[in-house]
Amino acid sequence: MPVVTRIAPSPTGDPHVGTAYVGLFNYALARRHGGRFVLRLEDTDRQRYQAEAEERILAMFDWLGLRPDEGPGIGGEHGPYRQSERLAHYQAAAQRLIDDGHAYRAFETPEELEAMRLEQRRLGHDPGYDGRGRLVAPEEQARRAADGEPHVVRLRTPDAGDTGFTDLLRGEVRIPNAEIRDTVLLKSDGFPTYHLAVVVDDHSMGVTHVMRAEEWVTSTPIHVLLYRALGWALPTFVHLPLLRNPDANKTKISKRKMDTSVESYRQQGILPEALLNFLGTMGWSMPDGREVFSLDELVAAFDPARISLGGPVFDLKRLRSLNARYLRDVLSIEALGERVRPWLLERGITVDDEDYLLDALDVLRPRAETLLELTDQLVPFFESRLRYDVDARRRLAAGQSYLEDLERAFAALEWFDDDDVDELLRGYVQRQAVPMGKVMMPLRVALTGTTQAPGVVDLVVIMGKERTMERIGQALQAISEGLPDDDPERLKAEAEAAAKEAERAKRGRRPLTAAERG
Repeated sequence: MPVVTRIAPSPTGDPHVGTAYVGLFNYALARRHGGRFVLRLEDTDRQRYQAEAEERILAMFDWLGLRPDEGPGIGGEHGPYRQSERLAHYQAAAQRLIDDGHAYRAFETPEELEAMRLEQRRLGHDPGYDGRGRLVAPEEQARRAADGEPHVVRLRTPDAGDTGFTDLLRGEVRIPNAEIRDTVLLKSDGFPTYHLAVVVDDHSMGVTHVMRAEEWVTSTPIHVLLYRALGWALPTFVHLPLLRNPDANKTKISKRKMDTSVESYRQQGILPEALLNFLGTMGWSMPDGREVFSLDELVAAFDPARISLGGPVFDLKRLRSLNARYLRDVLSIEALGERVRPWLLERGITVDDEDYLLDALDVLRPRAETLLELTDQLVPFFESRLRYDVDARRRLAAGQSYLEDLERAFAALEWFDDDDVDELLRGYVQRQAVPMGKVMMPLRVALTGTTQAPGVVDLVVIMGKERTMERIGQALQAISEGLPDDDPERLKAEAEAAAKEAERAKRGRRPLTAAERG
């Protein structure tokens, strides 16, 4: 029998990294065995459903390269792949369960159910449905339903004992039946609950391995009872450990504590390959211990039995570090150039000189962890006119005489290679008898508009004579325009005010208002 796996997210918000994590392992298992990977949208929660969230889910899997064999917009012989389009399947299954005595219609109103819960609380009983709907004769149930009386369909669960199943990672799991008392299968609006829909869909789509988050362990006995009642073979259950925060208690990852949106990581400039590589280490590892591996390499080695139940920690520092390795070591310089072009285009920069871009990337990529950081560092190489903030202008003014000297020296330099530029700069600094930074920092600011940039020799060589001369000329012009904050008394007052604010913050007091600052 071919292996068939699925991922079934709910389109109720931004796609979660947990969805990508579960999707990756399902994709890997199906591909490893030449099977099918199915994408299904569980959109029966109509109050929280978002059409744009559905689009983002599909876009996420496409961006990650986890392309399903079947799903919305793809097609397949087991569709449709949106649960809202499969209501007839669930209603037919519910009717079959009723006919066979495994389910019944229950007509309690919300007020009656709330009164039941209050009475259970008063008596100190465990909360849960008390099975009162079972007492209504099947004939009366059918009559009241035919008359249009609102009702739900409930599964008739065992009153005593427990229900168990085998989990590939956990072994035998048993849950007391008292915890799953007569679960609702079909809601009064005709839409199924998760429990009925997931079993019907997994069976009809031929899913052989249900690989999902461990939070569904306690619900699985409901699904086991449904499989048995419908006479269907059980799939293999694999409940993956939940992603954890890097805090002392390793709490469950949530958007309250960290960014969980895959789209956010894409916007930060995390590469899809790096994110998949990172997620592939969440509770699983390559047999040879490699930390950096491709999706194809993960698929070739994937064995769910190697998944550890220890809570995998979603460490953002480790993700960024891994992404930096991809930028620096995994991607070729040409491939990196293709990745960064759209980012530059978003800043209004069109690259015409491919060699210039690749030279700049070669110098910059060891300094960046994300495509966003890399783009920020690239922009000054392509802007026609730099913008200097107050700190940059001050540094330029402090080094004005050096810049004027170097402008003349560069104009006379015949070759702009590493050796000649390095010799010129070192010789000039020695003749000035000043620390290297006194000269290099204003020159770095003149060339890039920022103090955070690569070595000055690299900058000058990459930019070449024409750009270097043009940048120094712009910097000298900016100096001549004057500093916006060159009033010593004002600077002193601002420094004193900043010191007071820092002291107030240290004591945990609110900041002063503008009126209080005077």
